Amino acid sequence: MPLGARIAAALGSALSPLEEWEFTGREYKLRALGCMRTHSVYVVQSLFGDTVGSANDRLCQLLFLINALKDGGARSVTACVPYLAYARQDRHVSPGDPLTARYVAQLFEAVKVDRVVAFDVHNLAAFENAFRCQTVHIEAAALFARHFAATAGEYAVVSPDIGGVKRAHRVRELLEIAIGRTVTFALMDKVRSAGMVSGSLFAGDVAGRRVIVVDDLISSGTTVLRAIDACRRAGAARVDIAATHASFSAEAQRLFESNGPDSVVVTDSVALDARFARHAGASLTVLSAATLFADAIRALEPDGSPA
Repeated sequence: MPLGARIAAALGSALSPLEEWEFTGREYKLRALGCMRTHSVYVVQSLFGDTVGSANDRLCQLLFLINALKDGGARSVTACVPYLAYARQDRHVSPGDPLTARYVAQLFEAVKVDRVVAFDVHNLAAFENAFRCQTVHIEAAALFARHFAATAGEYAVVSPDIGGVKRAHRVRELLEIAIGRTVTFALMDKVRSAGMVSGSLFAGDVAGRRVIVVDDLISSGTTVLRAIDACRRAGAARVDIAATHASFSAEAQRLFESNGPDSVVVTDSVALDARFARHAGASLTVLSAATLFADAIRALEPDGSPA
């Protein structure tokens, strides 16, 4: 079941039907079949590109649908975006680099969206600064803490780079509350230059502990594999990965080989293709973000539920 349907089920609502057409040249038309006039409308669309549609395809479809709903008299339209494309392009790395995260925000504003609900964006401050409309940010930390609290062990939480320290600390804090004992913390240094990742600093106590490496996403797996190796050399008893977005490239198959982590835990913000879905239930666990989005939607509505 897609995430949108899970969110609707968590709200006790039905999904509104859409008509979708693809024309010559891969032009698209999406039309809401029900009457949306005077309603609060929540549109769920992950902007991760795959073989079915690129990030650009999905972004355009979402923007056009939002504007059509506004033109059709919707009281408000909220974009619920489990995976926000281009969120990592939020600063100038080299002279002349585009600030694409800001440009995407401007596109949302141009179609008169009322608010954007996003899930574990790469850089929260950059996300909040990019948008001029209302934004709501949802974290996966509670999902991960609840998942790992259900199993025994003395834990350590690790951030695989300095930029993810706050995110990893949030998981550590919630896990510590859930299990009622100390969870230690460690971090790695990461330097990316010309597409190469380097850095050897590892600081923190993980010896004899079950380690959770926390990140916002996994693409090739290079970052987390470096962290796994460092944790094992530091004496970790077990290493698990918790990453919100399973934006796996083909190289991520390395995570499911003998030198990979003991388990990988992700959310359903990105639909898994068949290459990785076959690992689900074994070394790969997929947690649903549906209740997190449903709770955010209820909080945005005066009577606790969408119209």
